[in-house]
Amino acid sequence: MNLFMNLLSSGAQEPSAPGWMAALIQFGPLVLIIVVMYFLMIRPQQKKQKEEQKMRNSLRVGDELTTIGGIKGRVVSIKDDTITLETGNDRTKMQFEKWAIQTVHTKHEDPIDDDDDDDDDI
Repeated sequence: MNLFMNLLSSGAQEPSAPGWMAALIQFGPLVLIIVVMYFLMIRPQQKKQKEEQKMRNSLRVGDELTTIGGIKGRVVSIKDDTITLETGNDRTKMQFEKWAIQTVHTKHEDPIDDDDDDDDDI
């Protein structure tokens, strides 16, 4: 057994770099791949999810929208996480969860906040 271990250890060479440098060289590419994947895949997905959540939270009665199933309609009422849509000429009403909203076709103009006390916007 000792002979086998001596053969294995004699073939192995002593690394020229210190232990921490060898570990850095060995795990550096793995860390680099993880960082690149974060910036190319995970971060844009999180940003997209935040924008979708903001869009769904800013829905108003009367908005024209499309669901993930392709149903187009106008918002009639909003209750917590449920939205009632009115579709078609016969005004059929359907209820959907907020997560089922894909796009909103109505553009809202947010009022400009005027903090000053002067009356220059009359």
